[in-house]
Amino acid sequence: MRQARFDPQGSFIRWTEAAGEGPATVYVHGLGAASAAYHAHIAARPELTGRRSLFVDLPGHGLSDRPSGFGYSLEDHAAALAAALDEAGVRGGELVGHSMGGAVAIVLAYRRPDLVARLTVTEANLDPDPPVTAGSSGIAGYSEEEFVHGGGFARVLERVGPIWSATMRLADPLGLHRSARGLIRGTHPTMRRMLMELPVDRTYLQGARSGELEGHEELVSAGVRVVTIPDAGHNIMFDNPAAFGRAVAAAQL
Repeated sequence: MRQARFDPQGSFIRWTEAAGEGPATVYVHGLGAASAAYHAHIAARPELTGRRSLFVDLPGHGLSDRPSGFGYSLEDHAAALAAALDEAGVRGGELVGHSMGGAVAIVLAYRRPDLVARLTVTEANLDPDPPVTAGSSGIAGYSEEEFVHGGGFARVLERVGPIWSATMRLADPLGLHRSARGLIRGTHPTMRRMLMELPVDRTYLQGARSGELEGHEELVSAGVRVVTIPDAGHNIMFDNPAAFGRAVAAAQL
């Protein structure tokens, strides 16, 4: 396990790493998740094995620290991720980000283009104010006090199901709530606009069961490859790992 300081208080962002050849592939998890749990089995697939792979846990999640004075906005997470990649000596990395992690990866690529050569985002949040049925909206619907101290965290864990709750229960309630609020708030310019304007190679992966990607044609016109993965919903890496692994490998060619 490796670590890098990401705030003035000396808090650490942490990651595990598999040695390999070529540009580093950096896996970034979604809200209430952890990178190794969601992506290590993908990095071990035949089409991806042998590459240097980093599984980074964002602040407030997994192995990383959870400072109470941290903002947990998308920009804050991107800055912490940049600290990890700087410490790891990554330049021109190939980022694979899921859901909120995809949004963080987009912000990172926009703000630190030296760190990112290719970007693969899986059902990433591209717009502020998502539907209230989204997980981030459900969490952000609570006040911070109610979520952290008033039982909101426990109620969300009961509602999200066993897969998501397995990693969400490891997250810091305060960091989780602020991250959800940051995701709802979005960025300026929006994540969608950043993705469309980025000069790097970009792929967006959408699960077929999630329906048509909003703004599909606009993204394609901007040079983003949009790939629909069959037999998969939001968690493509669990629903159809073989197709997901092939799509990630193809995006890195």
